Amino acid sequence: MTSAGRLIGVAISIPEPWGTELRRERARLGDSLADSVPTHVTLLPPTTIDTDVLPAVEAHLTEVAKRGRAFTMHLRGTGSFRPVSPVVFVQVVEGIAGCEVVEAEVRSGILQRKLAFPYHPHVTVAHDLPEEDLDTAFRELAGYEARFPIWGYTLYEHVDGSWAPRRDFVFGGEIGR
Repeated sequence: MTSAGRLIGVAISIPEPWGTELRRERARLGDSLADSVPTHVTLLPPTTIDTDVLPAVEAHLTEVAKRGRAFTMHLRGTGSFRPVSPVVFVQVVEGIAGCEVVEAEVRSGILQRKLAFPYHPHVTVAHDLPEEDLDTAFRELAGYEARFPIWGYTLYEHVDGSWAPRRDFVFGGEIGR
């Protein structure tokens, strides 16, 4: 018999000060998810797993991280998934290949699953808002730019309505929190 399910996700966390900066922008734009969703680039979208497989998931993520290597991420400008999805995002303009490699490895083995859309690394800044607010987000963040190193990724768990970091996985096999 399996135990109760847990909702998890895996993402590259956007480091400070940029993570807080973009989260504040998301809140300012009226996105209700700003307080419950850390600023990130998704590697594994929300996925329900049985609690009893969590150790195997963490072992898988550890092995993937051991093979990974740090890379630079450069965010610049905005993009949108409209009209397919009401999302405005800050674009990843450097580090796309690094994200794609890690995403494919994370979403394999025990975490293998199909995606509703092709993988496209990005940082959401407005989601499910009225069109005029999405237009504002697209326009006001068009000049946004940041560059920083990516050291690994984080396993998140959805707890009490928010995404909480559960464990970090550092590229090259170093120990995370």
